Amino acid sequence: MQPLLDPRLEDYAFRSTRAEPRELTDLEARTHAEMKDPEMLTGRVEGRFLKLLALLVRPRLVVEVGTFTGYSALSMAEALADDARLITCDIDPDAAEVARAAFARSPHGRKIELRLGPALDTLRGITEPVDLSFIDADKTGYPAYYEELLARTRKGGVIVLDNMLQSGRVLAPSDAAARAIHALNERLATDERVENVLLTIRDGVQLVVKR
Repeated sequence: MQPLLDPRLEDYAFRSTRAEPRELTDLEARTHAEMKDPEMLTGRVEGRFLKLLALLVRPRLVVEVGTFTGYSALSMAEALADDARLITCDIDPDAAEVARAAFARSPHGRKIELRLGPALDTLRGITEPVDLSFIDADKTGYPAYYEELLARTRKGGVIVLDNMLQSGRVLAPSDAAARAIHALNERLATDERVENVLLTIRDGVQLVVKR
């Protein structure tokens, strides 16, 4: 993933954002040491953004599509009430093993349920209203994930979609992922069921609120 901002500004934003807890810096270090694509990790700025959203929304149920090693799930779980829940799903057993270990070490891990398997199967099995969700998985799957989550999201609930600028490739999309994300960005801007704004946080974050 290529940075959209001058790296000096990226570093400035990092240093100007409240530091994450030690359990997340340890998880980041393990991810970089052991995983094939460590750049997929959410990181401080976006992780703290997700935590702030959870603090504002005060969700009872959070759903995440794409766990990776658990950084984003733990970031949101920090802000959840003791009796709130977060369901996260992934298909990579190696990443899930790292995530489960991180959840076990965290005081917030008990709020998280990791479901290993196709995300659409997990989403279609959710019958409770969803307050907050985060999509950060296979990009061509985003349209289907969005529809399944929107149908389950309460009025005023929030959906967050990551990597919505595709390192700038949305300007001239030539691969399947960039084409799917570009089409979804265009769709979100005219979807009368929601309000949205595309933010230039990291690789682009769509913030969507259900009407």
